[in-house]
Amino acid sequence: MFALVDVNNMYVSCERVFRPALNGRPVVVLSSNDGACIARSNEAKDLGVRMAQPWFEVRHLEREAGLIALSANFELYGDMSSRMMTLAAEFAPRQEIYSIDECFLDFDGVPGDLAAIGRDLRAKVLLWTGLPTSVGFGATKTLAKLANHVAKMADRKPGRYPAQYAQVCNFLELSTQQLGDVLGRTDVGDVWGIGRKTAPKLQALDIRSVLDLLQADLPTLRRQFGVVMEKTMLELRGTPCRAVDDAPTPNQQIICSRSFGAPVTDLPTLIEVVSQFATQVARKLREQGSAAGAVQVFITTSPYRRQDRQHSPSATLPLRPASSDTRVLVSAAVQALRGIFRPGFNYVKAGVMLVDLQQEGREQQELGLFESDAVPAAPARPHARLMNAMDELNQRFGRGAVTVASAARRPGPSTHASKQERRSPRYTTRLDEIAMARA
Repeated sequence: MFALVDVNNMYVSCERVFRPALNGRPVVVLSSNDGACIARSNEAKDLGVRMAQPWFEVRHLEREAGLIALSANFELYGDMSSRMMTLAAEFAPRQEIYSIDECFLDFDGVPGDLAAIGRDLRAKVLLWTGLPTSVGFGATKTLAKLANHVAKMADRKPGRYPAQYAQVCNFLELSTQQLGDVLGRTDVGDVWGIGRKTAPKLQALDIRSVLDLLQADLPTLRRQFGVVMEKTMLELRGTPCRAVDDAPTPNQQIICSRSFGAPVTDLPTLIEVVSQFATQVARKLREQGSAAGAVQVFITTSPYRRQDRQHSPSATLPLRPASSDTRVLVSAAVQALRGIFRPGFNYVKAGVMLVDLQQEGREQQELGLFESDAVPAAPARPHARLMNAMDELNQRFGRGAVTVASAARRPGPSTHASKQERRSPRYTTRLDEIAMARA
């Protein structure tokens, strides 16, 4: 028995926790540089705002319909997500964090009324964090995710599904007739694992609802759509093909990239940016207990600035042995950057990616893919205490409290920082931005 817990309109809901005046108003959250709409309230969706729609295309709705746009505040959203996930984990023995706003819970062996447990979970998350959630239960992860969709739509669009399924929906307690009615009302494209390209192909075969999909011939669909479709259909029929993964496989590569608020033309500024990116990926690398065998750096101009000369180089620098030391990774990234930078270009984006990842501390019997021109790294273990201390200080006093010199922000306004003209305060992670209660 599985449950999917999902925060409704996560980014917008986080903003509304600290600004109740946004409730009932059309709100969108914008991407880096305030370029596109990456989250929408239900009211904004009703205005026709599409996911990832460029902001300039809907900006007129500020004046015409009272649309409110906010810059993304990922530090706030990440902290609120962590709080929600901690609360949800208390209700089941196993949890898989699927995304920033979703987690699967495995209720195998848990006694009691699951729908009641789901309502208790939802109430506690709402009380302790202010975040509204939807909870769906099913015999498989695909059914749980579909039940979550029903719970969310029954709440948002009354009449689409029976009202008793709103907010918390348990497919396990439905009769065969009730479940068939729900699946008959649900578009086939709403099934987890059926993408935007697959849904039209199924509809062309007159498979329009989830019920139609369940009644279709499995071998025929497997031949036409492959094994992924077969697993999806088996899950919809109650045969689990996906287990809860409470110990996710480590990432095979880690990347940090960002577009700039304004074009960058000088090497010192790019060194600062690349050093900051390398510092971030180094921290993530240590969090999963890995070391990097190579560092890749890229910088690029904008293809949309047609008057500019174009230059989008990249370089990969191997490390020998592999390392998770921030100093080593920053040094390699800066060395790679110096080799690809050319003056006279308007660079609008940069990135650092760690590749050839391997378990930290493993003795390298072979040099692997990247052997020639490798950058000598520090000894494998002596750096560990220093890096642990650095991570603990940054955890306690905030990101960037301790860093390498080249990553330190220079005095004055940052020319490369992303535009965040509409960002709300980071209420839960910065003492100087904490919400103040006034009598």
